Amino acid sequence: MNDLATLRRQTPRLNLGDLVMVAVSGQIAHPVGAANPYRIGNDGIPRVLPATGGIVLNRRIGDRCVGLAGDHIEPGVALHNNQREVVGARNGPNRALITYACVGNRVRVISGPCTGQWGLVTGKHGGVDHVIADFPSRVLRRLNIGDRMQIYSCGLGLELTDYPDISVFNCAPELLTRWGIVESNGRLEVPVTHRIPARIMGSGLGKNTVWRGDYDIQLFDSEVRRRFGLGRLRFGDMIAIVDADTRFGPSFRQGYMTYGVIVHGDSTVSGHGPGVTPLLCGPAEKLRAIYKINANLANIFGLRQAVPPKSYATLSGRSLIKSEKISSRKIDLVRGY
Repeated sequence: MNDLATLRRQTPRLNLGDLVMVAVSGQIAHPVGAANPYRIGNDGIPRVLPATGGIVLNRRIGDRCVGLAGDHIEPGVALHNNQREVVGARNGPNRALITYACVGNRVRVISGPCTGQWGLVTGKHGGVDHVIADFPSRVLRRLNIGDRMQIYSCGLGLELTDYPDISVFNCAPELLTRWGIVESNGRLEVPVTHRIPARIMGSGLGKNTVWRGDYDIQLFDSEVRRRFGLGRLRFGDMIAIVDADTRFGPSFRQGYMTYGVIVHGDSTVSGHGPGVTPLLCGPAEKLRAIYKINANLANIFGLRQAVPPKSYATLSGRSLIKSEKISSRKIDLVRGY
């Protein structure tokens, strides 16, 4: 990848002089359990798996996100603001946290044994309303549930000055300058690892905003997974969703493209899957997806080298294969083979 100075020169003009930086904070969120520990999968199988919240110690940006023994796994640290202000709704501070935080913002630990350590905002997870942040493994091992962190939010109001019909959301200016986006013949070429059809997008549809989370890629069709290489998805992959208009909430619209980042892991639950936080949206004629194997936050920000992409079966897919083998053996036994 080009050096940072070159990337900054190539980046389309941004309205950097108009932006405001605001500090917002949260604490490491504890996982929350439902009354029933089981999640019923799309295959009808109940499973008990780790899910959202907490500190994920062995999965970071750049690691695979498909086929893990987990459900909606948030790599690194999940942040939530549990405080209350004297005005506004009870969850007002957390709503502000998830709105203000942008992918690529810097985050600093401000309490606990890792005070002073720096990390990076890597995503926003709707529904549970968590902000997700990455830290080096040595820091993750020393963090405590409840440790407070401060995010230096900058990105709300960000615009591509020469492309008014392209919307930017959830995106720090530093991400746009590092991503490797270049202008060519009146349109922007955007590095991605995958092109995904909007018809397989699921949970998150129906919202009237994409500023507070993500929406999910369904992986339940094996032929679609194979055709689009979805078993190779990694946390932090930059992806393109074809025929997706997310300007006023995610929806299907031909001729539009949405670009985003994979923020959480796969799920066996119907309508769910790896989550995408949208970052750019506009007419397809102005946004061209360019395949780059290293179009991943881990490489873009020099956090670590993303693992080489390798195709993995989903957890429910492996269960289906296993049950088919068992059924086949039973038939063979009945036939006397």
